[in-house]
Amino acid sequence: EENKAADLKSAILEANDIAYTFSNIHDVFEEKIDTIEIDGYTFYLDKASGSVSYLFEGGGVWGPIIGIITLESDFETILNVSILQQEETPGLGGVIAEPGYLSTFVGIKMIPQIEINKDTSANAENEIDAITGATRTSKAVELILNNAYAEHKTAWLSQD
Repeated sequence: EENKAADLKSAILEANDIAYTFSNIHDVFEEKIDTIEIDGYTFYLDKASGSVSYLFEGGGVWGPIIGIITLESDFETILNVSILQQEETPGLGGVIAEPGYLSTFVGIKMIPQIEINKDTSANAENEIDAITGATRTSKAVELILNNAYAEHKTAWLSQD
């Protein structure tokens, strides 16, 4: 449980380019990040930049996919996606946890929703490429991120 908390904190700090060490991670997190609860949803707000992170979770092809998404203060543009847990096939769907694939999410718009582009056409501002040989995992990630975004956006926008 303590390791999961440390993994969560490190993913959020790294997404916001905040330096920390293993020994000071909890103190740095407390100093730099506000944890906000709204309607049962937890948000992690970078006090300096205003970027917002939250957990997402859903079913992959072979098991749960759990991660953190960080959005710019506009609550539309992706700054970072980190995968904390996944059980997809190594080399195929397991690519979802690799930095090279996760970096393709940076700058993508969540509006109106993320879409997986399975052909060779240029991506629109809300599209990411499917993982070759792992269409079902790609679609699962699309669904998980879009569902989590819809729920979290409603809660986030309900603030004053």
